Amino acid sequence: MPNPIRNPLVGVLGAGQLGRMLALAGYPLGMRFRFFDPTPGSPAGQMAEQIVAPYDDYKALESFSQGLDVATYEFENVPVEAALFLSQRVPVYPPPQALSVSQDRLTEKGFFAGYDIPTPPFAGVNTLDELKSAIDKTSLPAVLKTRRFGYDGKGQSVLHTMEDAETAWQAMGSQPLILEGFIPFQRELSILAVRGIDGATLFYPLVENHHRDGILRLSLAPAPNLSTSLQAEAEGYASRVLNALHYVGVLAIELFQVGGHLLANEMAPRVHNSGHWTIEGAESSQFANHLRAICGLPLGSTAPLGYSAMLNLIGTIPDPARVLAFEGAHLHLYGKEPRPGRKLGHITLRTDDPSILGERLALLQKIIK
Repeated sequence: MPNPIRNPLVGVLGAGQLGRMLALAGYPLGMRFRFFDPTPGSPAGQMAEQIVAPYDDYKALESFSQGLDVATYEFENVPVEAALFLSQRVPVYPPPQALSVSQDRLTEKGFFAGYDIPTPPFAGVNTLDELKSAIDKTSLPAVLKTRRFGYDGKGQSVLHTMEDAETAWQAMGSQPLILEGFIPFQRELSILAVRGIDGATLFYPLVENHHRDGILRLSLAPAPNLSTSLQAEAEGYASRVLNALHYVGVLAIELFQVGGHLLANEMAPRVHNSGHWTIEGAESSQFANHLRAICGLPLGSTAPLGYSAMLNLIGTIPDPARVLAFEGAHLHLYGKEPRPGRKLGHITLRTDDPSILGERLALLQKIIK
């Protein structure tokens, strides 16, 4: 184990709600924080100093780096160049290479394939003729996506017919694209892993995720009907990624379950929305473990504490009093102004009985709607 950093000053690229929750996890450990984000008044900027400047403002990045003990990022679309610039001045974890791999869906799928991690069929698309050829390879239905910068359902279109393909090309064809075969999966899952500077690695149990309109709405942890073989398969995939990238910190991989096996959809080199349940639902949260990892501290147990459900609050915030009246309910608000489609907070329900969890969840969902 390397010598841990005492009372470290942690620099974070990005100042959204994930950065906010990193700070909340780090303050009890004596950590200090500084954030860098071009948007004034960001959620994490309400918790600590925020430098407001574009990510390509290297003079501002130089100032940001002064006095930092370590740097990380909470947003996978932070420019790789900014992370590389910082890495010449302070240790940056996860390594900038992880950003580079994850930011381009075609590169990411190729990376998975190179380490024998199965994915849906895919093909790069740069012209309408290439799109038609890719459809011949993947068949329809398929999903046409931008290779870069898509998240929460943005930058993608489901194709059922060739007419859909031509319409989507007219809307999206001005940028590099990837076509992915549509897989009839049973459910969407995610695995969260954490790897320390010394290579020590731990895994959280697989989580079952439910999306609507491309946005995560609900996570159940541990995933219901979780077999040891499925967990082992997910851990094996994550281990290959962690070791290949000499990774440090928390990694999330989103997966499709097809029969008794898993296909990798995409990875996020950061703490992840599907891991928010760990704040109340695990021995050590993903946020605390990410900070432990990048600061050279021993990792905390990832064991779940009973059963958890995490509900995202999208667009509106329910009456806090009604939420907190539920036994086992924990409300997290991000300090954002409400607007349609915006993640404003989340609620975690935790119980020791999965049947009670289901009953309370159904009642809570009515309040949120």
